[in-house]
Amino acid sequence: MEKDLIIQPALKRTTLLPAFSTRSMRTNRWLERILAFVFLAPSLLLFSIFLFYPLIKSVYLSMNLTDPRGRVVQYVGLRNFTDLLTSELFYKSITVTLSFILLTVPTGIILSLILAWLAHTRLRGVQLFRFVFSLPMAISVGTGSIIWMVLYHPTLGTLNYFLSLLHIAPINWLSDPNWALLSIALMTVWMNLGFQFIVLLSGMQGVSEDIYDSAQIDGAGPLRTFFNLTIPLITPSIFFVTVVSMIGAFQAFGQINILTKGGPMNSTNVMVFNIYQDAFVNYRFGTGSAQALLLFFIVLILTLIQFKVLEKKVHYQ
Repeated sequence: MEKDLIIQPALKRTTLLPAFSTRSMRTNRWLERILAFVFLAPSLLLFSIFLFYPLIKSVYLSMNLTDPRGRVVQYVGLRNFTDLLTSELFYKSITVTLSFILLTVPTGIILSLILAWLAHTRLRGVQLFRFVFSLPMAISVGTGSIIWMVLYHPTLGTLNYFLSLLHIAPINWLSDPNWALLSIALMTVWMNLGFQFIVLLSGMQGVSEDIYDSAQIDGAGPLRTFFNLTIPLITPSIFFVTVVSMIGAFQAFGQINILTKGGPMNSTNVMVFNIYQDAFVNYRFGTGSAQALLLFFIVLILTLIQFKVLEKKVHYQ
């Protein structure tokens, strides 16, 4: 009897232990989920206010006509989209945007890649050059636009002064339709140079020096090392810069608004500026919202194509 009295409570404790541990694990999981939601709540709130709500509002406005105060006056369905797809100005803005991308993205990446390669060398005073090359990153779009507005001035500008030294006629950089988009592209390349330079330089610094030493021992020259070794090893950085620069080029607005305001003759009227004109100058919020959604899908499709095609050539170490 004494043995039974001793063993019986022990059996009860052992049978209750698995159930108690299971309940405690479930409780801990729920507490972890609640704690994770608490930490994510501020970010979710900001995303809801500045991302999800404007997106839903844009979809709603794109199917309606609005008055100058932005109030909905008539439901039109897909009429705003059909009007855009039959508008010459809309296709003109797409052409200007694609031309702007072709002028800025490849040029900026190639130039920043060359500067990063030069700054990666072990020369005395190279830190100063790294600082100078990355300096445009610290300058805002407004400040940079004012600087280049002075440089582009038809009579007092520095660029035309250097052209006069070469006995070349001055150029109306911002008022000539043949030069306006190229001028904006030149300023944009300079403005994005700092960020692209830092990313590509950090990618080069992440490559082990032993690889370069082995290539040098095998007799590879600087150019051969750069094209056959450095570029393949920093393709993740190049791919990242390409995607980010492409999206940034689609969203270019500040420098165009300050320097040319879409002119002359709509030669710099990119899609984002055209959206601004429709929504906040002509007060056609429905058309502007429809155009913004089309721009969103164009950027999304091109980004997915880049991930589908270009990422296959990315070499991850």
